[in-house]
Amino acid sequence: MHIDLDAFFVSVEQVANPKLKGKPVVVGGRPQGRGVVAAASYEARAFGLHSGMPLVTASRLCPQAIFIQGSFPSYRDASQKFMAILSDFSPFLEPMGLDEVYLDATGFESIHGSVKQMAVKIKQRVKEELGLTASIGIAGGKVVAKVASEMSKPDGLLEVAEGKEGSFLAPLPIARLPGIGQKTERKLKRLGITNLGKLSVMPLSTLKSHFGASGEMLQRFASGIDDREVEPPAAAKSISRETTFGRDSRDRSLLKATLRYLGERVGADLRRKGKRARCVTLKLRYADFTTITCRQTLSQTTDSDQTIFDTGLKLLNRELAGEKQLVRLIGTGVAELVAAGGQLAMLDISAQRQEQLNKAIDRIRKKYGFTAIQTGRTLKLKDIFPGGGEGYTLQTPSLSR
Repeated sequence: MHIDLDAFFVSVEQVANPKLKGKPVVVGGRPQGRGVVAAASYEARAFGLHSGMPLVTASRLCPQAIFIQGSFPSYRDASQKFMAILSDFSPFLEPMGLDEVYLDATGFESIHGSVKQMAVKIKQRVKEELGLTASIGIAGGKVVAKVASEMSKPDGLLEVAEGKEGSFLAPLPIARLPGIGQKTERKLKRLGITNLGKLSVMPLSTLKSHFGASGEMLQRFASGIDDREVEPPAAAKSISRETTFGRDSRDRSLLKATLRYLGERVGADLRRKGKRARCVTLKLRYADFTTITCRQTLSQTTDSDQTIFDTGLKLLNRELAGEKQLVRLIGTGVAELVAAGGQLAMLDISAQRQEQLNKAIDRIRKKYGFTAIQTGRTLKLKDIFPGGGEGYTLQTPSLSR
């Protein structure tokens, strides 16, 4: 099964505030802001709104839309409950995001009568317990199941019988196939391929000459052949946070304050996951949309907010020294993660004190909220970003995490 919650962010907001139901709703921020649409209700989509669209464009197309800042903690909580429901039906889950999951029903469908009856029960529980609707596609492989769930939206259920995968896909436009973006679509159309049926019978040599090794994958998927297994998510290889400013800026105190706050979020995540990092990264996007990412490898692994910030600040100062443009976006992260538990140097008293301090801060924030305790540097942000118990709400396409 491919299970996808419909208009997830918006739907969570409508559960919290039923007055929003049936109205054009956009999650992502203020319409005059510089962010993008994170989610749009189906009523808003009727006006041409879609994820990734600049908010100012969305406001112009649908001025009557209700724009909401959004709350990632609320979406994360709903997602965790959604995954818990699914785990009652099968332990074999492969999340593709907060609201999208592949589920292997093999061996469990007989408990519910059939795989379709199993899907009906999943939809019922999601609706009754979360107030959300899910669309489900059922097939013998991932790619067809995903196409089926997309075609059943909203609140639908579509099963593709075994052996019928190819005929199901054949009449569909090539853009329906997961993995075919605009660039690949244009190339295929230049070859005279407009639907998946034509793609499935195209000579493999022709596809390989234009798309390399991925040409074979495109043909197999277009034929409904997909033997990939449902796999649990791999451990994260990196952790990062970023935000876009409401106005491009070269204000060093603002850049440093934001970098410090983002680094604290990254450090808190590291410690929560029981990880340490060997590499710190900095990301900057300038006013002309030029984007740079730089990194520095540390002599010792760390989970310290201070080390993450100090390293990021060195990278920031180095980059700004040779660049005069205003900064549009700033981000920081860590990579090369390893399990925590390494022995501290016996004479490194400062490292031991920093570790104790971080633990104390984590305890306070867990009890009273992330912004309950701050460094003096990040206090500057309270006049710029809206705050709450979970921390500042930053202007990112995926909302604050």
